[in-house]
Amino acid sequence: MSLFTKIINGEIPSYKIFEDDLTFAFLDINPIQLGHTLIVPKIEIDHFLDLEEPYYSRVFHNAKIIGKAIHKATGFKRIGTIVAGFEVPHFHYHLIPINDMADLDPSQAKKKSQTEMLEIQKKIIDILNQG
Repeated sequence: MSLFTKIINGEIPSYKIFEDDLTFAFLDINPIQLGHTLIVPKIEIDHFLDLEEPYYSRVFHNAKIIGKAIHKATGFKRIGTIVAGFEVPHFHYHLIPINDMADLDPSQAKKKSQTEMLEIQKKIIDILNQG
């Protein structure tokens, strides 16, 4: 069972942003930028090229909705994306608030305070709930 499956199942706490029947989205605990969110399918697939429908489409559909909320909540110029997948063998799509390409540098990742994480989580969820 992957780390992300344990998060989906509630066995490991997370800063959940969104969940539906096929996907789960949560804040990265070592964000590159505050608001950095991961979207994962609710099935364990290591590589995105192996992800079958309808999971594939749902991840990217929800990324657009969640990305707009992150964009509004953070005020950054863009939402950058990364599909790398080396950290956990469970496909995950990174949504990262950025102002330029240098903001996608994973070496910038660092823990934020629980207060910061809860504040951005609430902001993003509130925007999502506004429709």
